Amino acid sequence: MTQQSVEPTTTAEDAGAGSRVPAGRSWLDRYFHISRRGSTVAREVRGGVTTFMAMAYILLLNPLILSGKDAAGDTLGQKALITATAFAAAFTTLLMGFVGKVPLALAAGLSVSGVLSSQVAPAMTWPQAMGMCVIYGVVIMLLVVTGLREMIMNAIPPALKHGITMGIGLFIALIGFYKSGFVHQGKATPVTLGPAGELAGWPVLLFAGTLLLIFALQARDIPGAILIGIITGTVVAAVLNAAGVVKSGAWANGAPELHGGAVSMPDFSLFGHVEFGGWGKVGAMTVGVIVFTLVLAGFFDAMATIIGVGTEAKLTDEQGRMPGLSKALFIDGAGGAVGGVAGGSGQTVFIESATGVGEGARTGLASVVTGLFFAACLFFTPLTALVPQEVASAALVVIGAMMLMNARHVDWSDRATAIPVFLTVVLMPFTYTITTGVAAGVISYTVIKAAQGRAREIGAFMWGLTAVFLVYFALNPIESWLGVH
Repeated sequence: MTQQSVEPTTTAEDAGAGSRVPAGRSWLDRYFHISRRGSTVAREVRGGVTTFMAMAYILLLNPLILSGKDAAGDTLGQKALITATAFAAAFTTLLMGFVGKVPLALAAGLSVSGVLSSQVAPAMTWPQAMGMCVIYGVVIMLLVVTGLREMIMNAIPPALKHGITMGIGLFIALIGFYKSGFVHQGKATPVTLGPAGELAGWPVLLFAGTLLLIFALQARDIPGAILIGIITGTVVAAVLNAAGVVKSGAWANGAPELHGGAVSMPDFSLFGHVEFGGWGKVGAMTVGVIVFTLVLAGFFDAMATIIGVGTEAKLTDEQGRMPGLSKALFIDGAGGAVGGVAGGSGQTVFIESATGVGEGARTGLASVVTGLFFAACLFFTPLTALVPQEVASAALVVIGAMMLMNARHVDWSDRATAIPVFLTVVLMPFTYTITTGVAAGVISYTVIKAAQGRAREIGAFMWGLTAVFLVYFALNPIESWLGVH
């Protein structure tokens, strides 16, 4: 790549011999190239802290999403899940800081966790589900190493990628509304407001108040709005519980009370509980679709996030290319494997990294600061366990709303685009299956393009995906025809 005249637009790896850097720089400055990118140590530290504040909610939400039972009826312990979430986030974010040297933080991807909880775990055991995480992480790393990522990115239409993100967002929002008690399964209708057409109890009202508070803070562009909302909601919950306004049994996941000290040793009981194989009951087709869905959930969002944050940090060149992109993508892929081994779901780059960039972060030092904060959280598990499920669920709805903002990138006047996106978005929450939405979007896109006489625009890769998803929908009659049970 040609050396650019503006220092902050290139990484050290791309800096030519003629690059001029200030003399007498500290080893910290030299390693992270702080001066070269027009930043300071103070800005990097401030940016790293801000990024942590903006995404620390994952320590609460990821255990909430992964709290369900697997096919064997087993659940993952909350304390162990918090430890796994904090460890994986700390490890991968530090790796991005020291190796990638860019201000990008990683943690458990909510879309990946959603797939694991709603689709993978009900069909297999949790160790097998984490094994799927490792596989999808390896697949992403192979895609990066072989250069196939460009072919995949070019094959799937941009509008459909946005539709997948939107569908996952709506799916996550539904989970938040349901777990908070705001939405219940109705007797005469599929769903209803509260248990009987009205909200019941203080906890669900606290959910609504926390949700509105976070939205209000975001509307004022206050950094860490989600974390501030969760902390505020938790304090209010603790006060209501201590005052006896709310009975202990009214909280979905236990009363917000501190049992013992605020500091405790981390629980690594989930670490290394990974299984590969034993998927006979699930079937090879389903396993393949699950891996594809996990790759889709983790890879494309990461690609867009890395480029978007990199552009905001002025790390891209005049053509919009970000030096070191492959390295960042490789670390993101490795995050899938690391998260699976740790037992905390696949890790991916968080868009909240942009909050740190907004505070001036330009180098990997900011990621190191964020990673160290996640590492410190390993010893403060009792504090994070204080948060009621109703309060944490509000953040799920907020994240869902943020993901739905991708709608602005869709041309709704073009039916070849609008219909596949619509089916992708609505079928994920309506069927409570992410894969179904992806499959419907791909198939409808191919069919509509072909009906318009534009089959040449589809591409061989999309035709292949269509064939796979047609088999996915027809799997039951095909198995019956073949006599497979």
